[in-house]
Amino acid sequence: MNDRKKVAFYTLGCKLNFSETSTIARNFQEEGFEKVDFSEHADMYVINTCSVTENADKRFKTIVKQAQKINPDAFVAAVGCYAQLKPEELAAVDGVDLVLGATEKFKITDYINDLTKNDFGEVHSCEIEEADFYVGSYSIGDRTRAFLKVQDGCDYKCTYCTIPLARGISRSDTLENVLKNAKEISEQNIKEIVLTGVNIGDYGKGEFGNKKHEHTFLELVQELDKIEGIERLRISSIEPNLLKNETIDFVSKSNTFVPHFHIPLQSGSNTLLRLMRRRYMRELYVDRVTRIKEVMPNACIGVDVIVGFPGETDELFLETYNFLTELDISYLHVFTYSERENTVAAEMEAVVPLNVRKKRSKMLRGLSVKLRRSFYESQLGKTKTVLFEGENKEGYIHGFTENYVKVKAPWNPELVNTLQEVTLTKIDDDGIVRFDFVTEMIASS
Repeated sequence: MNDRKKVAFYTLGCKLNFSETSTIARNFQEEGFEKVDFSEHADMYVINTCSVTENADKRFKTIVKQAQKINPDAFVAAVGCYAQLKPEELAAVDGVDLVLGATEKFKITDYINDLTKNDFGEVHSCEIEEADFYVGSYSIGDRTRAFLKVQDGCDYKCTYCTIPLARGISRSDTLENVLKNAKEISEQNIKEIVLTGVNIGDYGKGEFGNKKHEHTFLELVQELDKIEGIERLRISSIEPNLLKNETIDFVSKSNTFVPHFHIPLQSGSNTLLRLMRRRYMRELYVDRVTRIKEVMPNACIGVDVIVGFPGETDELFLETYNFLTELDISYLHVFTYSERENTVAAEMEAVVPLNVRKKRSKMLRGLSVKLRRSFYESQLGKTKTVLFEGENKEGYIHGFTENYVKVKAPWNPELVNTLQEVTLTKIDDDGIVRFDFVTEMIASS
């Protein structure tokens, strides 16, 4: 009879959170716990929280209720960014037993003597200044792709952002440890690694607030490119002012880094960029996009945009909208601005009404659909390599090309976690590219 305690995990937010949840889960397994899906009966549920949007805050309560519905006696713990920013608020949620802040989350198993439910949520949090050490992480679970954390925290002071309050100063993993983790991932028959962090272009700062860069982001990229067994490396979000020509040029000639960049813009108006305290103007952003397209004409470029920031008049919004239509980009991630406590922007005047924020968000989401369609159309007739994922979705298997075109083919379990060379032939009604034949197997599981 299996008497091992069962633990389940739920992750809100970004790729970085997913990498950290995976590492925490491995810690539990080393302590003898059995990991199960969040939809299953477990003795303990761990929720890794996010604080970037209002939505993530609200979803936390819903997820706690889900866990309690499955097992009312289960021990529920909250970790992550929201747990650092609002520990008492989370501890007060009915059913929550333990809340751990930024320095405690990786030591969660130390806080569990037994799994008896508490009458009140127990809080162990720190002053964010104490979060000056680095814990490496990577996610394994999705067979085709792993998220590898290389950096944490942020020294920027963007006026809308709580991440420095939730994660602390910018600090990085050692180059040696990143390469060790990447090799461990490659030994798991995982074909793609996505580099992740809060501000990965700032890679190289050591622990304890050491501002000196031991290594640059370019050096990190160059060393990772040499690792055998990894078919693809993908750079996640990187600030435009930290994406240097040398990195772009290296990726264009790389064996494994793919032609896909996600570069936050936030606004196409220099007036708003100044109010946001971003570290660039729109002209630099144009330079980055132009450079990428010069050396990688088929590169995919994703863009983060915030709508409804205080002071965003109709004219300034249209400035952003028109700027985006003129850029050679591939898709948008649109964020509707929401006020966050203890940020400069929350105290700003000229607040944009919620209904206006929603209307502008809808306009930009519509633009994103057009941009993606246009990019996909530009890739038709080309032969690309698709990494197929493991899920059967209504009779189709899905995957992504190296330049992030989503494709589908009739379900075939033998294609799971394989790289296939395909010719992109047609865009279906759902906006996904469908292809009609496979020309060559590049690698198989």
